[in-house]
Amino acid sequence: MANMFLGIADYLLYLLGMVIVVQFVMSILIAFNVINTYNEFVRAIWQALEKMTQPLYRPIRRILPDFGAIDFSPMVVIILITILRSYVIPEIAVATLS
Repeated sequence: MANMFLGIADYLLYLLGMVIVVQFVMSILIAFNVINTYNEFVRAIWQALEKMTQPLYRPIRRILPDFGAIDFSPMVVIILITILRSYVIPEIAVATLS
C-alpha cells in the first residue's frame, strides 16, 4: 500500500517537472514573439501554467536574490524534484519494505 502511494507521488512529481519544462519553453516562445498572448488559447494555457507553478516559486523567490530578468526559481524547483525522485522516494520505499 505504501509503495502505491510512493509511486503516485513519484508520478505527480514527474508531471510537475513536465509542467515546469512546458512553462519554460512557452516563456521563451512568448519572449521571442513566436507565440502571442493576445491569442485566447495561448493566454489560457499560460495563465493555467502560472497558477500551477506560482505557489512553488513564491517561497523560493523570497529567498533568492534578485538577478534582474533571469528567474532561477524554476531551476531550483526542478533540482528539488530531482532530489525527491532520485533519493528521497527510493529511500522511503526501501525503509517501508524492511
